[in-house]
Amino acid sequence: MAADDQGPVMVAIGDRQPFGPMQELEHDDLVAEQQVSLASPRRDASLSARGLFAFMDLAYGKERTLEKFRVLELVARVPYQAWENVAYVAVTHTARQPGFARRVFDRVRVNRWEQDNEQWHLLILEELLLQGYNGASHGWIKSRILPQVMAFAYYQLSWITYAINPTWSYRLNADFEDHAEHEYAHLVDEHPEWEHVRFVSEFHSDFGHYDSLADLFRQIGFDERLHKLQSEAAMKRPRFH
Repeated sequence: MAADDQGPVMVAIGDRQPFGPMQELEHDDLVAEQQVSLASPRRDASLSARGLFAFMDLAYGKERTLEKFRVLELVARVPYQAWENVAYVAVTHTARQPGFARRVFDRVRVNRWEQDNEQWHLLILEELLLQGYNGASHGWIKSRILPQVMAFAYYQLSWITYAINPTWSYRLNADFEDHAEHEYAHLVDEHPEWEHVRFVSEFHSDFGHYDSLADLFRQIGFDERLHKLQSEAAMKRPRFH
């Protein structure tokens, strides 16, 4: 595509490194962090989180398939979108307090980076499903319509809880990301054959190169842990100060 067709903003950011993994690790570190996830206890999830996990098991089965993880990643982006939306409203109302508005905008940037990271997870899972990996389709309604309904409902819940008491929303997200971290660790454990499957992707330059499909999912699982830890840290300072 010619530069004239891209527009000035696209040209300006074209050479910048995209924000891919939260913290990219090498093979040995990825293996070690997977073992940490497998050995660590799960969070004592809230009633809302447990209800969401139970519904996903009911709709998509308890088996860990990439189709189910695709749904997980589609929903995982939602809290960050909701928080960003609330924060932008707060920036608008605090524009006459530059220091406070800047702190709010710093939260916006973090939310956007986390959202982008989850988006890469989703794109990679979509790509792997198209390549035929571990993902028998559940049909058009369960594969496309139901996930969007779940994401819409989760967005509303995240937005409302964040507006009323941000701690509630951060806790819900920490529960969700903790679940994702452990599920990815178990997914890799269930597929030792993936240690010998090359990760071939359109998104290498965006998300990184990995020795195997196993290492890819270890990295995604580690990303989810960092999302969890970020939400747990935010619970200590839930409001904009």
